Amino acid sequence: MSSNWIAVASAQHVRRGRKEGFMQVNHGKAAPLRRIRPGDGIVYYSPTTILGQKDGLQAFTAIGTVRDGEPYQGEMGGGFTPFRHDVEWAAAEEAPIKPLLERLEFTAGKLNWGYQLRFGLFQVSAADFALIAQAMGAVIAVAA
Repeated sequence: MSSNWIAVASAQHVRRGRKEGFMQVNHGKAAPLRRIRPGDGIVYYSPTTILGQKDGLQAFTAIGTVRDGEPYQGEMGGGFTPFRHDVEWAAAEEAPIKPLLERLEFTAGKLNWGYQLRFGLFQVSAADFALIAQAMGAVIAVAA
């Protein structure tokens, strides 16, 4: 059975992963990626455009399906070899989270809606994943 996930990273980092066909989370740690399986849905939320800058982006910036294979180490230069998973990214537009806050199960009715996002990777319902995909204009299979 497949699952759906939200990962968190700056839009700049997400855009590089989209371009090169991979995802990484929690500053390249392997353990979180081992929870994800081929066929799982993944959507990225980006609080900012560039890591460390507070520009208020707060948008979903990529959506796709995890490809077959295990997490592996990639080369980023300077001796940094983060763990990655390959992803088939869907054609999609970036979508702000604020119009969806009262409709998403993981945020509805919560004043501190961003709390869960601090973990960097967490599982979401098929309904939330489908709502985000729709907001992004993505055509993607949703893991039930």
